Amino acid sequence: MRTGTVPDAPAPRAARRAGVPRWLAAVPPLLRPLVRPRRRRAPVGPSRSDQLRALVAVLDEAVAAQRPADEAVAACGEPGPVARGAARDCGLQSISLHRLRARLLDLGTTDPDLAAAQARAGRLLAYDLWMLRASMNLAFTTRPVDRTEAARLRVNGLGRPADDLRELRDALRAELPEA
Repeated sequence: MRTGTVPDAPAPRAARRAGVPRWLAAVPPLLRPLVRPRRRRAPVGPSRSDQLRALVAVLDEAVAAQRPADEAVAACGEPGPVARGAARDCGLQSISLHRLRARLLDLGTTDPDLAAAQARAGRLLAYDLWMLRASMNLAFTTRPVDRTEAARLRVNGLGRPADDLRELRDALRAELPEA
């Protein structure tokens, strides 16, 4: 050890208790504000109206995608042999609705009312996806039996949840501020 140097010692207890990092404890107290890292402010999220606009935009696309999905489900339930393109149509509509549901869930709304509406819309789209899958399973079964055929003939579209999604979209659109 050279003369005039201070041995490496831990920071004083008072500095450690105050939550001051060890390297900052060695700086004189008057100079600490100059070398202390600045705290970043939390990013400000989008406003409620921006979140509402984004949610309504995705719901508009979802409602528009419901008509072809409804037709694809209804095609699986028509009497007689199922059309060849019904499986392809159901598959394409399933992909479309799945992507819309993923976009809906990725919106990241922070407003509690909008988050509840987003969750409800997600559940309604999940039902539409389930209905597409169930209608394909009934229409293209490997072992057709009378019970399966009777269930297939009762399938005639997406039903009430599709109407609920349209009503939810309309209610949210009515909340949009006039531009």
